[in-house]
Amino acid sequence: MAAVRLSRDLHAACAPAAAAPLRVAHVVTHLSAGAGGITMRGAQGLDPERYSTTILAAAGGSLIERAEDAGLDVVALYDMAGGRGIYPRTDLRGFRELCSHLAAGGFDIVHTHSAKAGGTGRLAARRVGVPTVVHSFHGFPFHAFQPLPVRRGLIAIERRLARITDYFLTDGTAVAADAVRLKIAPPDRIRAIASPIDNGIPPATPAARRRARAALGIPAGARVVGTAARLDHQKSPLDMVEAIAALEQPDVRMVWIGDGHLRERTERLIDRRGLTDRFLLLGERADVPALLPAFDVFAMSSLYEGLPCAVVEAMVCGIPVAATAVNSVPEIVISGRTGLLARPGDPASLTRALAHLLENPDDAARMAAAARAHIGDGFRPEVLGRDLMESYAIALRSGRARRGQV
Repeated sequence: MAAVRLSRDLHAACAPAAAAPLRVAHVVTHLSAGAGGITMRGAQGLDPERYSTTILAAAGGSLIERAEDAGLDVVALYDMAGGRGIYPRTDLRGFRELCSHLAAGGFDIVHTHSAKAGGTGRLAARRVGVPTVVHSFHGFPFHAFQPLPVRRGLIAIERRLARITDYFLTDGTAVAADAVRLKIAPPDRIRAIASPIDNGIPPATPAARRRARAALGIPAGARVVGTAARLDHQKSPLDMVEAIAALEQPDVRMVWIGDGHLRERTERLIDRRGLTDRFLLLGERADVPALLPAFDVFAMSSLYEGLPCAVVEAMVCGIPVAATAVNSVPEIVISGRTGLLARPGDPASLTRALAHLLENPDDAARMAAAARAHIGDGFRPEVLGRDLMESYAIALRSGRARRGQV
């Protein structure tokens, strides 16, 4: 009987439009690269005849204007606290603000993203009586580099939040497996999905390489390692500085696209390691896809991740990848086949991976070609849209069961 009901729900998700579209609220801490980008592309992938979508996010996100230009309804939250810490007064104001918006919106589904919005958003949705709550893990708020009591405390919080969550989505299979193993999500209410990237990532042709390097002011003959990430603890930019310094190859430039609260510390370490002329901090850029062809190697030094869109974009572009072996990253960076993996928190390990790709361009090109084939079409926005609509159908059923309506 359960299988029959599930089949009906999935059929309904693909059926012609209903008279009144379901109202979906996506709640995300920041509408910017990473979780914000996935949120925006997921909202764009929903059938507008069957789903009316609103994104609620902290004011000032770098993708807000783009989302509005795409016709999405965006509500700015002025009391949504950034960061992963707990700020009682600010978080309480943010909770009240979010409750007000969710109550006024009459939403059928609230879909939360990331740690801060995931906690505040799920609690607010339940407070105002939203029928169905879905949460996406874009990585976890806990990781191996935290003190054990902090890690255990955050896991306990996620287990409690799971009690008010009808369905879970994760970036990659490894994150879903960890959620089940840690008793954060039951096996029948979690789904691993792809981290979508924008269509039209240009291939790294010689002409694109010349244009990108000219835009960055980098000599044509230089070797370039690059990345696109926030300058924060998760992305571990100080490890990247140490890894580049240990290469001891003066013709290698490093390009970091992105900004964050660790910028000053990163600049000081760059200066101490004598890399001031070779380590470029570009800040936020809207033209990342056009700059990717400038790189000989794409590097990621993160301590924890979900399944990062930036790595997928580099692979689609055709850039060899060296990345830390965290969470779902090894699902796409298959060691020695589609890229090289390094130990997180170990700059020497990343140095070795970078050195191999820089010094063995034929092997690097082989891995880049294999990576592009491995990615295929599985990370297109329309794939996420389909996955979301199927997941929402299951979540709606789960919500009805919780309320005793099934």
